[in-house]
Amino acid sequence: MEQEKQYEFDLIGVGSPVVDTLVHIDDAFLSSRQAEKGGMVLIDEEGMEDLLKALPKGSDMPGGSSGNTAYTCALLGVRTTFLGKIGPDAIGDFYRECFRGAGGNDERFKVGRISNGRCISMVTPDGERTMRTHLGAAATLDPADVSPLDFAGCRHAHVEGYLAFNPDLLESVLLSAHRAGCTISLDLASFEVVRAAKETLPRTLQHYIDVALANEEEAEAFFGDGMSHAEMALELAKMSRIGIVKAGKEGAYLAEGKNVVHVTTDVVSKPVDTTGAGDIWAAGFLYGWLNGESLEVAGQYGAILGSAIVQHLGPHLPKDAWPEVHERLKAVKVTA
Repeated sequence: MEQEKQYEFDLIGVGSPVVDTLVHIDDAFLSSRQAEKGGMVLIDEEGMEDLLKALPKGSDMPGGSSGNTAYTCALLGVRTTFLGKIGPDAIGDFYRECFRGAGGNDERFKVGRISNGRCISMVTPDGERTMRTHLGAAATLDPADVSPLDFAGCRHAHVEGYLAFNPDLLESVLLSAHRAGCTISLDLASFEVVRAAKETLPRTLQHYIDVALANEEEAEAFFGDGMSHAEMALELAKMSRIGIVKAGKEGAYLAEGKNVVHVTTDVVSKPVDTTGAGDIWAAGFLYGWLNGESLEVAGQYGAILGSAIVQHLGPHLPKDAWPEVHERLKAVKVTA
């Protein structure tokens, strides 16, 4: 993709700017809550308060699927902004300050009237995360709040699949981004999202999406378990332009047209936390793709970021992890 001088931003993330609270738990706690490991379920404010009381104290950091991707893209030097609604409170201010501190532009955040959204990410000993989210102010983003002006000067929009829980909002976002001339990527986000939007998802991909990203659970929820991951990537590419299926230790399959690229990944024997791994993988891919790299190189960038993040707690790499990551990204360029 060629760089266009008229764009103010290379990427605008769109989604729910929630603050993540990361807590380590055991499998017994999930069982006691009858929670299916690995997914995300929306809960109300009362449910959030009840859960927080039952859990040990956790650590807070900016989160949200598209927020994690945009935050990391900003750290990678991509000119990045964000569309989402934060709360008029200290948690909302915390999110805005973190995003700006990463190098992102905070001028397209909208401010709601209720508290900022929160997500509890419960991390089990195997590194898997199970999320419960109260969207707060983020849920008050209304379809009428969104217009092509929100995407003016933006080259690419990265949209989180969680918006599919509000079909009218997702349609407004995609239509506005499309009318503004953005290319669009959609991360399918979770198998619950795919199950909820399965009937409308093919049309959404066909009408609006240039890059569709799914992990193996999301792809299987969409297509069933009778296809290989490569075949699933090809099917996603038929509906959009580029289809990506991330398959954990098996690596990732990236398809465009009739071609499929398989990118391997470093196997992390004892992952610390998988929170945000798919989001950070997407950031690595978009960083490469928006800079004109091939699918293979962009996929390798994604794999490097994805394998790095699972070795740390939370959805963002600590500062001392970045030098090695940058060296590995440079090495991919040299050998490509």
